[in-house]
Order: sequence, then C-alpha cells, then structure tokens
Amino acid sequence: MSMRKTLACAAVLAFGIGAASAADAPRFGQPITQADIAPWDISIAPDGVGLPLGSGTPAQGADVYAAHGCAACHGDKGSGGSAGPLVGGGPLNTPDRDPQKLVGNYWPYATTIFDFIRRAMPWQSPKTLTDNEVYALTAYILALNKIIGDNDAINAETLPKVRMPNRDGFVSRYPDKH
Repeated sequence: MSMRKTLACAAVLAFGIGAASAADAPRFGQPITQADIAPWDISIAPDGVGLPLGSGTPAQGADVYAAHGCAACHGDKGSGGSAGPLVGGGPLNTPDRDPQKLVGNYWPYATTIFDFIRRAMPWQSPKTLTDNEVYALTAYILALNKIIGDNDAINAETLPKVRMPNRDGFVSRYPDKH
C-alpha cells in the first residue's frame, strides 16, 4: 500500500473514531437546566425554606429506625454505637475542652437534623429515604432528646418552630462563613 493510501485510511479512521466518541463526550459549555440541578438542590434553611411536603411522628420514626437498621451504627434508641449516640450529652458550658456535641446540646436548628438525615442517611445508601421517613426519623430523634413530645407530628410547618436547647448558645467554628 502506498504512503498516500495509508495516510488516507488513517485520516478516515481517526475521523470516524472522533465522530463516534463525540456523541459520548462531556457537554462542556452546555447550559445546565433546573431539572439538572433539582436532585442536588436539597438544602434546608434554618427557617424551613426548602422543606418538602410530608410528615412523621416519633412512633413512625421508631419503626423507620428499626426497619433501616439505624441501631447498627447509633445503638438502641440512639444510645450510641460505631457512629456515636444521637441522645444524651451534657451541657456545653463545662470546662471540658472537647465536650460531646449531640443533637440535644449542640445543634441550633431542628431543620438541620432533617437536612442531614435526608442527604446522608442511611450511610450505605444515602438519599434513599422518603420525605415522610425523614420527617419520622427527625421526630423520633427529637422525642428521644425530650425536645418534642411522643405524640407530636413534625412537618414543614412545625419543624422550623421547634426550639432547640442550644439555639442561642451555638458558636460557629467558622464565624467568617456564617
């Protein structure tokens, strides 16, 4: 085969491969749509902005806690396990330089509990719980910490109104960012 034919075949082959792979190439520079962003835009503000429809009670949350094996990491009734406890913890105004920071003594907003569970739990398959399951788990954790009653329902209207024990005592570790 002559050099010209070899070069021509190489050019045709390279063009064909380039055209085929262009269809699978990243779409750099393409505008992102709201539909592209929606699955990732799940942040919940302290005032409840972003909370979805749904509701849950502590009793429902106990069932979800059991069904999803939360005790494997957080212990029976949130008492502690490999991922630490969800209840307990003393006051943060002690001379202890590194007190245990838990839901009932550290977190300033109840909406943070919902946000964290929704995006990160269960750890082996995050973002798989329904909104009702997340509300129920949030209610369960709040009730375990005696922040809400055992018969209280949590939803987009009631959750932002929950007054956390450390609401006014929270000090950000990164004050320049908050």
